[in-house]
Amino acid sequence: MKSKPITPFRKSSYSGPTQNECVEVATTADGGRAVRDSKDPARGTAYFGPHAWQALLSHIRTARAPREGTPPHS
Repeated sequence: MKSKPITPFRKSSYSGPTQNECVEVATTADGGRAVRDSKDPARGTAYFGPHAWQALLSHIRTARAPREGTPPHS
């Protein structure tokens, strides 16, 4: 069952006020997150439970980390 968002959707602070090419995230009642496209919020929302959200963040951080002997991401 999907948990309803309990906070307003928000964009990254790295996204300027006129940029709509990012995702918006809201906290859900179960401690997970709801994610939607800022360009078309009515299109749908993806829901992540707390454990799935942490796993996603961990994967993103690992994928972005520079590997030994390779230059960092630009």
